Amino acid sequence: MIENLKQEIKNKLENYIKENLNVEVSIVVEEPKNSSLGDISVPMFSIVKILRKPMPEIVAMAVEAIKSFDLPIVDIKTVGAYVNLFVDKAKLSKNIILDCIEKESDYGKSEIGLGKNVTLDYSSPNIAKSFSIGHLRSTMIGNSLKLIMKKCSYNTFAINYLGDWGTQFGKMIVAFKKWGNKDVIMADPISELTKLYVKFHVEAEKNPSLEDEAREAFRQMELANPEYLELWRWIREESLKESKQIYDLLEIDFDSYNGEAFYNDKMDAVVDELESKNLLVLDNGAKIVNLGDDIPPALIKRSDGGSLYITRDLAAVFYRKNEYKFDKILYVVGNEQKLHFVQLKRLVEKMGYDFANQIEHVNFGLYLTDGKKASTRKGNVVKLYDVLMRAINLAKESIEAKNPNLANKDEIAKYVGIAAIVFQDLKNFRSLDVEFNIDEALKFEGQTGPYLQYTSVRIASILKNQELDLNYIDSKLFEREHYFELVKLVSQFKMVIEKASIEYAPSVIAKYLLNLAASFNHFYSIEKINVSDLNIRNTNLALAKSVRIVLNEGLRLLGIKYLDEM
Repeated sequence: MIENLKQEIKNKLENYIKENLNVEVSIVVEEPKNSSLGDISVPMFSIVKILRKPMPEIVAMAVEAIKSFDLPIVDIKTVGAYVNLFVDKAKLSKNIILDCIEKESDYGKSEIGLGKNVTLDYSSPNIAKSFSIGHLRSTMIGNSLKLIMKKCSYNTFAINYLGDWGTQFGKMIVAFKKWGNKDVIMADPISELTKLYVKFHVEAEKNPSLEDEAREAFRQMELANPEYLELWRWIREESLKESKQIYDLLEIDFDSYNGEAFYNDKMDAVVDELESKNLLVLDNGAKIVNLGDDIPPALIKRSDGGSLYITRDLAAVFYRKNEYKFDKILYVVGNEQKLHFVQLKRLVEKMGYDFANQIEHVNFGLYLTDGKKASTRKGNVVKLYDVLMRAINLAKESIEAKNPNLANKDEIAKYVGIAAIVFQDLKNFRSLDVEFNIDEALKFEGQTGPYLQYTSVRIASILKNQELDLNYIDSKLFEREHYFELVKLVSQFKMVIEKASIEYAPSVIAKYLLNLAASFNHFYSIEKINVSDLNIRNTNLALAKSVRIVLNEGLRLLGIKYLDEM
């Protein structure tokens, strides 16, 4: 509601100037860094430039205008170019807390995406390879963005664009036929297939002709070689079983699992359209599209007629536009694919379509272990399932040590362990590389998921068996600094969610929740909540409850479970 008040001041001042001076301006309304100067500040620098009048005259006009508005402002002071406003903290805070408690999990809901569709392409593991820790970033960033977009009233469509086609399967087929033992593979399909994939690359370094065999094997797949396709279907089915194990553990679902293979029969139409629009150029037998001097050309078909990743992505984006009528499509894919998406957007533009600007590459950095990127080819992959299970087991050990009589220890350990791994990722801005450290992630203090869960549990314990009566709220308490600071944070939730949706950054919410938890724990160190005074007790309980509502909903938006005890 403080954010609402700031927006209301902005709108009213802009309208006042337009109506009285016939000039359109954009007013900045902010919060002073020093709270003693005021609760809200309106700098006049930009207005002076536009209106070309002396600063004192502009400031005086703004003060008179604000005084004429019906707003919960109790005092106005000016310092140079700044008009500083002091709000009615008691009245405003009570309204914020009551609004939060009334709306509960709907608190913070935005309508900026109302009536709009957003398609999200994320997770997208390659089949026949273990689901590694490296896939966690796309999976959890994408899942969180889906939840955030829904909170902002978008219609969302989550796509798991499986890497189930391409030359890599030619490599797998060659490796399977040369070195595979079906009985051994059947016992542990994905682990054994991953070993074969690693062996292929080791052997290919000694014998480069294996790469040509792999390209030919994939070409045979595209020509519907029945033996190869039967093998591919089995590998795909086994891979999905392993992936589902991960998704079930993380409680993540998708609207579509249409991978690259789904678009195999949809590429010719796209290539034909490129041809009909005179965009295709022959280059040493391959078909390319020149994209301008600033971007390398896009290779659409190899000289042997084989398709490429960008050809399938081009077919996919047209299919998705038709199927989902998206207003924006988000590709949650690593930094290293930047050029690919620049090329994809330029291709759509050159084909004459106006939705290229709706294509967004939501890039992210690498997940590092000991400063190094994991690589399936080199065999140094850390399986995500193993990491999650280790985190869950460590969480259980910690819980048993601290709270041995806790019921449902296994379930709680599961959610604490997962929170540790997920939050360690999402608290970082997505474009940065992240160093994985399971011991740091599982700490119950500091910038961790378990710390946020524990803060929520602490509040649940405070609220337990307490009768909250909202008729007994002492609004004057909110004029105290540590009360009002907590109320201000609660009021920012909607703004934070909208910022996270605009920047495609779950880290915005993660950092906000850490500030909220730290502010509450500071408040709790100063104030005893369950006091004998009826008004003080109910005010404190209402404030604590509103903080827990925001903490729990914020955790949910990150794909993390909140708990009632731990």
